[in-house]
Amino acid sequence: MALLARQAELHRYRFTSRWQLHAAYEHVFDALAAPLDYPLWWPQIIEVRQLTPESGRMRFRSLLPYELHVMASAVRNDPAAGVLEARLTGDLEGVTRWTVTRAGEGRTAAVFDEDVEVRKPLMRRLAVPGRPAFRANHAWMMRSGRLGLARHLGVCHWS
Repeated sequence: MALLARQAELHRYRFTSRWQLHAAYEHVFDALAAPLDYPLWWPQIIEVRQLTPESGRMRFRSLLPYELHVMASAVRNDPAAGVLEARLTGDLEGVTRWTVTRAGEGRTAAVFDEDVEVRKPLMRRLAVPGRPAFRANHAWMMRSGRLGLARHLGVCHWS
């Protein structure tokens, strides 16, 4: 049992990214709540196809030469609390969550939390030697997303 737990932990990733934007809360929340539009402003998100009102397929690729395919199902869309949460299945299995908050006059913070297990066979085989590259790849994708969202909203970002 301990061996299985250790193997699962090898393939598990937990990320937190913080985006600070000079934009109205409503604009940031609405943009993040519209995943069909992500490919318009987030270069690494190649495709989003809606399957049902609450789910869709996403395809994305960052710097490393592989694509990830997931199905995302909405778990929570709560504008009053600033929370968007989805369950992922496919090459990544787990949960992603945006928490959007007001951060002062005309400023908004968006925190992205992800807790996933990698299911893609290549990434599982490269779990130990590839981990630093996978983490760097994710960080670069998130930086690109933050810059893309700022451009999409016509605002600047800070930090």
